[in-house]
Amino acid sequence: MDRSTVQAWLDRYVRAWERNDAAEIAELFADKAVYSFGPFAEDLVGREEIVGWWLEDPDEPGSWAAEYRPILVEGDTAIANGRSRYGNPDGSLRDEYDNILMIRLDDDGRCSEFREWFMQRPKTKA
Repeated sequence: MDRSTVQAWLDRYVRAWERNDAAEIAELFADKAVYSFGPFAEDLVGREEIVGWWLEDPDEPGSWAAEYRPILVEGDTAIANGRSRYGNPDGSLRDEYDNILMIRLDDDGRCSEFREWFMQRPKTKA
């Protein structure tokens, strides 16, 4: 696995998020993948559970933007950093997050383990 492989997976991840298409989401993950929201949340286990969670309360297309880049690739594991921004209907920024992702890809290029840590930008006082 190299940076271009990881970047291609990250780009597909964002595209699946934009489209909220079950088949595209499923294609990203191995059958028994683990998706973690950090050390204090319960993991999602298995492709079906991940797809179900993703589509349970999807982000409205066009209401957000995200960009991720690999910062470290070692064997089958990558660390990526990125930003996700959520907008208000008037186009102003509602929320912004800085994200660290740990991604482990299998031999088929599907994610077998996905762990994310995110920090929300503090709200500024007007």
